[in-house]
Amino acid sequence: MLPFLQYCGKKVKALLLKITGTNHVLGHRLWAKDFPQFSEVIHTKYLIVGGGISGLSACRFFSKHHKNDYLLLEMENHLGGNSSNGQNSFSKFPLGAHYLPLPNKENTEIIDFLKECKICLGTEDGGEPILDEYQMTFPQQERLFYKNAWQNDIVPQRGISAQTQQELARFFKLMDEFRAKKDTEGRYWFAIPVHDSSREDEVVKLEKIIFKDWLTENNFYSEELLWLLDYSCRDDFGLGIDYVSAWAGIHYFAGRKNNWSTKYKDQVFTWPEGNARLANHFSKYTEGKHWPGNLVFDIKINDKVEVLSFDNTQKKTKKIIADKVLFATPQFVNERIFNQKRASSFHYVPWLLTTITLKNEFGGDEELAWDNVIYGSSGLGYIFDQHQNLNQVIGEKVITHYKSFSTGDCKKARKKLYTMKDAELKDLVLDDLKKAHPLIEDFILEMQFHKIGHAMIAPVPNQIFGEETQKAKESIEGKIFFAHSDLSGISIFEEAFYQGIRTAEQMM
Repeated sequence: MLPFLQYCGKKVKALLLKITGTNHVLGHRLWAKDFPQFSEVIHTKYLIVGGGISGLSACRFFSKHHKNDYLLLEMENHLGGNSSNGQNSFSKFPLGAHYLPLPNKENTEIIDFLKECKICLGTEDGGEPILDEYQMTFPQQERLFYKNAWQNDIVPQRGISAQTQQELARFFKLMDEFRAKKDTEGRYWFAIPVHDSSREDEVVKLEKIIFKDWLTENNFYSEELLWLLDYSCRDDFGLGIDYVSAWAGIHYFAGRKNNWSTKYKDQVFTWPEGNARLANHFSKYTEGKHWPGNLVFDIKINDKVEVLSFDNTQKKTKKIIADKVLFATPQFVNERIFNQKRASSFHYVPWLLTTITLKNEFGGDEELAWDNVIYGSSGLGYIFDQHQNLNQVIGEKVITHYKSFSTGDCKKARKKLYTMKDAELKDLVLDDLKKAHPLIEDFILEMQFHKIGHAMIAPVPNQIFGEETQKAKESIEGKIFFAHSDLSGISIFEEAFYQGIRTAEQMM
């Protein structure tokens, strides 16, 4: 026993556990507002509060329209919001969003952005885009651990019943019909951005019911189909089919039209650092105009807008006087700044991201896909961060495991996540991964846990078209404006991108 216990002791010491997360400690000072008096005054025409994709997109829009008198404040020490990343000795890795599907051909502003980023390299004579294949998923794109074996694709295939096959075919045929469906004014029922979707009664009523109830009404009962839809909703919205609206569940499949490229329509853009690559492309629009570590805590409207911001680096308060202010911040933050309830029904889902460094031997003869999903798991599987690495020898392997806390009480789940220590987090993640990799612990060198308490808005019924959301979008006296993906009800890159553009346009 003694040599065995000595071996176990060495093994525990070799496994390094680290916890990171968003700066919720600084953010929670909004409750107390125990900041010093301001000692400096700055003037600007446009002030943008929040350096996520919406705020960055607004900066880009101002710059491209030669409105260069703007300033961006961000609480974190980096830009990008949920499009951020980390890095270790072997790879960059995402700390949030990690891919971008090909846009619809109608999304011309995003296509222009992709050209600017050299992701889209041009257009062939027939209209087919020329895309940088090194910035897209390589084969194998995705796989599913189902019935004790890996299969290509995440739609269950091996040994499913005839009824399940029929339901899968019927469901996807129905989604194809929804994808093309337009109203009498020519608007898609389900569009990206959400703002461009139809508002006809028949469409809006889908946003008032739970997706699971809609599936039951339409006679979808297959265990495999319901698992697939629940996984898909948790992956994009944080919450599963028991909580999100039918409109949101259908939009997941019908919002993307697959009409920009015929050659690449099933692939997505991705990078080792995830969507931080996209956030970095905005950086040239924030040079000399970006203050990190700044928490806005008070605002007043006089002839202009006066904003108080605590600089956590310099440990002093500054007053910024602006003609107009854009709050590209989530509504739970705006409530604290404005001392009023703006979005009491908004549900923000907590997420846990775990980046795991493994010995190179992990996986054995199996080829890791970019996206690796485990059937029936409470987690969302893991991505292989070095999927696009062209080196013959890549050293150790780096994967990132995703878990959203799909529950009817996000506040309770968030509190629990913040109290969980490294050993508890380790067990939570490994219990999930061991379903497909029972010996994975033997290969682990390091685990980094990244907690995001308010990771994303969940499109529960009445979230997207509801009265409270519409009210939260309204500007104040034509001087204070709001832009964030939570106002769309769906937390994806495209929504944040368009929120920034369209709100900046209104301000101009």
